[in-house]
This record gives sequence, structure tokens and C-alpha cells, in this order.
Amino acid sequence: MIPIKNAGELARMRVSGRMAAEVREALARAIAPGVTTAELDAYAAELIRGLGARSAFYGYRGYPGHVCLSVNEEVVHGIPGPRRIAVGDLVSLDVGVEHDGFIGDTATTVLVGVTDREVVRLAATAARALEAGIAKVWVGARLSDVSHAIEATAVEAGYSVVREFVGHGIGRQMHEEPQIPNYGPPGRGPALKVGMTLAIEPMVNMGRSEVEVQADGWTVLTADRTPSAHFEHTVAVLETGAEVLTSRDVLG
Repeated sequence: MIPIKNAGELARMRVSGRMAAEVREALARAIAPGVTTAELDAYAAELIRGLGARSAFYGYRGYPGHVCLSVNEEVVHGIPGPRRIAVGDLVSLDVGVEHDGFIGDTATTVLVGVTDREVVRLAATAARALEAGIAKVWVGARLSDVSHAIEATAVEAGYSVVREFVGHGIGRQMHEEPQIPNYGPPGRGPALKVGMTLAIEPMVNMGRSEVEVQADGWTVLTADRTPSAHFEHTVAVLETGAEVLTSRDVLG
């Protein structure tokens, strides 16, 4: 069953979403050549504590980091560690913040002095795919309308979407119903209703869609080791359409 949030619960989700966006933006500014992913993770932990919140990722099914940092061919769930960011890196940053019982989940991809035009275009396409998916969120639309818009945007640009990992409902739990694939035909799945909250997150690969989970049990790589870009917003379904709870606009 897909949880429906009432007005009070949505208000609390706006707060957790705003916090997640604040952490995402501060961390994105801190990503620079020479910085290790462990240092970025420590900064994330400090930021989250300063907000009076907690990381929704730390300890989740044993995950050891406060955020996920995935570089180049790492698609998602990269564990922070000694790796130093270098010029030319594509860094996917995934942030989950829990506050007052509700979770905000968001991701962005940061280009660190990237000059490869195809890598720049990949990241821009993934961002547009997220926008396309969110544009399909309105009352009465079918869930797969979101999925189809994401895939169509990526495929039209010559890229592929990851099929083994998907978006999800979100609220009191990190992963609620429904699952939100980034592919498929339109007009299928449950109808969207007021009060649904969704974490929409396209993962777009430069090469093939296939991925591999590494021995650490978390880090996901593209099977052909081509770069991947990842963007995500937590979105609420309202009578007026989609409200992006993790938008830059909520920072004020």
C-alpha cells in the first residue's frame, strides 16, 4: 500500500527536505580537487548534526557513511573513504536527512573541472531527465508516465538508464511503496494521488545500462566502466501538481 501523507506530515517532510537540500548544496560547494570522500562525509555529518537532524543513510542496513559519494563509473552507493577527488571527476552526491520522523532524500552530480563535452552532456541529460519525470507528476497521472519521461529523455540523447536500481516512495521510511523505475511504457501503474511522496532519481549511463555491485556490498559500477550521472528530488503530489521538497528554492 502506498502511504498517503496528511497536511501535518507534509509540513514535516518540507522541513526534512529543506535540510537535505541545504546539506546537498553545502557539500557540492566543498567538492574540489584534493579533498577525500571521507573528508566530505565528515563535513556532511557535521552539517547534519548542526541542523538537529540525523543521516538517514548512516547504519541503514549497515551502510558505513553519512552520505553516498560515487565517482565517475560508480553509479550509486559509493562508500566515503581515502579516495581524493581529481580534476575531471564526475561526482554523484546522495544525501538523506531524517528529522522529526520524516526523511528527505536528494542527489546531484558535480563536475570537477570537467572539460570532456560528452561527460558534461551526460550530466546535463540526467538533470533534464529528472525534470522531465517531475513534470509528469500530477493527480490522476500514472506512475509509469514518470518512468517513461525519464527514459525517453536519456535515450533520445543517446544514453541508457540503470534498470536494477529505481526510485521509491519515501516518508517515515527511506524506502516505501511504490517503486519508481526509470524506464517503461507510459500509462501504467497506480494513479498518483494527493499526499503521495516520491523520491524520483534517474541514474543515466554513458554506455550500457548494466551495472555491477562490488565486493563491499554497496558500491555500484557501470558494467562497461563508462561514466554515470545521478540526480534526485523528493517530491510531493498536490492538487496543483508536484511540489519539489528538496529544491534549491526551499533554501530561501
